[in-house]
Amino acid sequence: MDTNKRESTGFLIKQRAFLKLYIITNIENGRWYGLKLLDELKKEFKPLGFEPQHSEVYRALHELEDEEEILTKGKVKVAGAKRKEVVVYKIKDHEKAQAYKKLVKTDLDRCVKLLQKALKDNF
Repeated sequence: MDTNKRESTGFLIKQRAFLKLYIITNIENGRWYGLKLLDELKKEFKPLGFEPQHSEVYRALHELEDEEEILTKGKVKVAGAKRKEVVVYKIKDHEKAQAYKKLVKTDLDRCVKLLQKALKDNF
């Protein structure tokens, strides 16, 4: 899937696009394995009433890897363990990652305007 062809939802941003944005940014910032990403997202958004589910985070990771071809994954051994490995994600295509983030930013800007209008018109 070409990230430049991602269509707007027409209203508010879809949850998966929102998660993908945060996944890309977290991986850019060094949080590169699934459970760490999930823990960070839950910690960050729980006070706001949003708790990302395990299945949604992993579905977003898999789409970023398989469909958008933004991420790649590999396995690394856990320090101090003989056999334990974790799957780690890395940015495969930095240009595609930035293009995806730019598209989501456009959606977020539109969403902010919609929400501001709703607040102004109704409260």
